[in-house]
Amino acid sequence: MRCCLFAAWLLGLTAFISSTSLASPGNAAASAPALDVQLLPPSGPDATVGSITSGALDSHFGPFAGYKATAPAETLWFRLRVPVSSSPAGRPDTGIPVLIARGGWFEHIDAFAAGTGVDQPLPHATELREFGGAHDSVFILPKGVVAGQPLYLRVATEADGADSLRFSLGRLDTTLARSTAHSRMIALAVGALTAMALGSLLIWLILKDKLFLLYPAMFFLEALYLAYFSGEGFDWPLLSYGTAVSAYTWNVPVALSGAVACLFIREIADLKHSSPRVYRIFGWIAWVFVALTFSNLANLIGLGGPVAAIGNVVFVGSAIFTLVVAFLAWRRGNRAAGWFLIAWGMLETVAIATGIRLLVDRVENSERLLYYALPLSMVAAAILVALGVADRLRQQRAALTEAERRAQTDPLTGVLNRRSLVERLDAACLRARARGLP
Repeated sequence: MRCCLFAAWLLGLTAFISSTSLASPGNAAASAPALDVQLLPPSGPDATVGSITSGALDSHFGPFAGYKATAPAETLWFRLRVPVSSSPAGRPDTGIPVLIARGGWFEHIDAFAAGTGVDQPLPHATELREFGGAHDSVFILPKGVVAGQPLYLRVATEADGADSLRFSLGRLDTTLARSTAHSRMIALAVGALTAMALGSLLIWLILKDKLFLLYPAMFFLEALYLAYFSGEGFDWPLLSYGTAVSAYTWNVPVALSGAVACLFIREIADLKHSSPRVYRIFGWIAWVFVALTFSNLANLIGLGGPVAAIGNVVFVGSAIFTLVVAFLAWRRGNRAAGWFLIAWGMLETVAIATGIRLLVDRVENSERLLYYALPLSMVAAAILVALGVADRLRQQRAALTEAERRAQTDPLTGVLNRRSLVERLDAACLRARARGLP
């Protein structure tokens, strides 16, 4: 009953998060008026900074509906028209106006104002990491920009970039506040996951129980995935070395965590004794996840898309299978499997909601899912699974106590057997000698 109520609450919470966008100052860019964006075709006339900013090539710009980098090296020019003045008359200044250009991992972006003789880019305020290898380049707009005035962006790509480039207006203070809140949330979640993983590893050094080795492996990989997929980890000490391998930094940890999760569920559900066949199936699924880890190299030969599709099918199928097995184990009386069932159901619900939202909407309109629901669900899952492991240890201790009681008593009369009587008499004699008593 408690599991059903929790599941209903979780689904309602996820639906609420999915159906609402972030209504806060950090969402100012999303609520700003849309920019009119035009693209200079790569096959168009040769462009220099001077010819672009002077407006000599404005007639060659055409509509922009999205872009996916295909060439190893390419330079694109964009023309943006500001829909509103940066300092409207009669309104107090509400902050420094900025242009926010979101691009992919290898895309370098420069912004220029319009005008004859303009060859210097606009001041670059900061670079902000975003989910999935994207980044936001923030440029300070010149003073006195009026509605309809054009701005020009030069985007240089060195490899496959984001699926599309997006541009928006905002204020520097709200943009930085939004980024700070996101960084804080990711750092707290990664820190909590890492601390719990290290604590479990220390317990394993004493108890030598396999669960206390699989638990830290699973959630440390989750922490690594969250740090890199959010982009924050690339600015942290040691983790910054992952910049050289870009997307592999989150694809590999999430695949390995799937393999470890398969090994974990078969241990916490005690499948080796209750269902040996399912125990072996989870072992095979773990090897499939290991194979997916190495299949990331298929990106080097252009097969990243099919491999990603296969990986998604494996993740969804194994998640459903795990939920069913955990539920059946819980119905058989395995309380630890029940804790894992709640944790896994929560993780998968948020993960599926996040995936659907990213498919149908933009990343910036999914901030509650990406920066709050996703990391918090990981931390909550780590806590619930830890409770499950503790519950299993409690059950094992209770079973051991019961086994000792049965070994010491006569099954018919319930009194101590001969061996137990002799052991207790010997212990009493030792205590008496130690105290100097007869």
